[in-house]
Amino acid sequence: MPGANASLCHAAIIASGDALHASLHVSEGRVSATPRAGAYRVDLRGHLVFPGLINAHDHLHVNAVPPLRAGAPFPNSYAWIEAFQAHFHEPAVAAALRLPKALRMRHGALKNLLAGVTCVAHHDPWHTALDAADFPVALLRHFGWSYALDWPDYGPPVRESFLATPAMRPWMIHLAEGTDEQARAELATLDRLGCLAANSVLIHGVGLGERDIERIIEVGAAVVWCPASNRALLGETLDPRRLFAAGRLALGSDSRLSGARDLLEEIRGVLAQGDLAPRQLLAMATAHAATILRLLGRGHLAPGAHADMVIVEDRGGDPASGLMGIGRDAIRAVVRDGMPRIADEDFAEWFEAAGVETVPVWLDGRRKLLDKALAEPALVALEPGLELAMPHAWHGRGAVAEARAP
Repeated sequence: MPGANASLCHAAIIASGDALHASLHVSEGRVSATPRAGAYRVDLRGHLVFPGLINAHDHLHVNAVPPLRAGAPFPNSYAWIEAFQAHFHEPAVAAALRLPKALRMRHGALKNLLAGVTCVAHHDPWHTALDAADFPVALLRHFGWSYALDWPDYGPPVRESFLATPAMRPWMIHLAEGTDEQARAELATLDRLGCLAANSVLIHGVGLGERDIERIIEVGAAVVWCPASNRALLGETLDPRRLFAAGRLALGSDSRLSGARDLLEEIRGVLAQGDLAPRQLLAMATAHAATILRLLGRGHLAPGAHADMVIVEDRGGDPASGLMGIGRDAIRAVVRDGMPRIADEDFAEWFEAAGVETVPVWLDGRRKLLDKALAEPALVALEPGLELAMPHAWHGRGAVAEARAP
């Protein structure tokens, strides 16, 4: 893949929240210790380069389905699921679910990519669309899962699925997604079933008590925190600090059916609440998530890692704040496997050198170039804030956008 060979020069590479000023070399989709002959040079003076973010929990195929807006807060997720049954008959919901599932899967992936997420844990049955060579993001693979303890009609049976999952692979389940006694009892139930181990990844955990959290840490299990979804459905979320300090907490956006627009919005919400600092959130969305989900070669930019990157302008101050707290429109470039996928228009030469054909788009009012393979009109039409643009119309539109920018 010669087009993927590049040297990113004069950038500040973010590792553990600190900035390392060095060139970053890309060879055939991986970070390389040395430059390749003939590699395209990208001058990133004044920029920060982050590892691609990891969204530890999403349901890719339902991000265009209108959410249920009545009945919250629910005592637990089972009550929300029951309330949602009537919502299926709403015309807008039915229309969204009639769209081909492959298209909906790609839309969920594109939503993530636009926000700097290059790898996603999809918590649902596998679909052949996820195996497409041009799928927008990388995916967690070779894992086990069940849906929830008290919703046995969907997904693999809990104990059978856990026992069938190798110990070196993550096993995921929605757990303690509620504030009532039923939710608070679920960790003990899972433990009695013999399904709480070092590879258990528990989604949400709102109903976990202090002793539950200590038990999770004791066995080396982990929790994926989706605070926006928790607050929308349940009215509260867990305190993340103890699990984070133990390195047993990753961050997920959930789908838009209940959660934030994307992982960056999720992060902005956490910062607004004051629960965690930018460096802590960066760790949760990179290194911690990679460890918890057993994703070797992700969550960092050391030699041998996947060349998945998010590039932003260096505005000074704490480097982690350069990405933690911004919106997706402020991202300068998202790179997957060493190839730019969406970037500001002044990166056009890099796209050309990498052999990536692009189309012009508007993203939340800002001009961007998008990999043409991701610009199918039906796909773009599903994403609010994303719009195909005609090149000759850019000049006037850009003036308006820049005039509105802070």
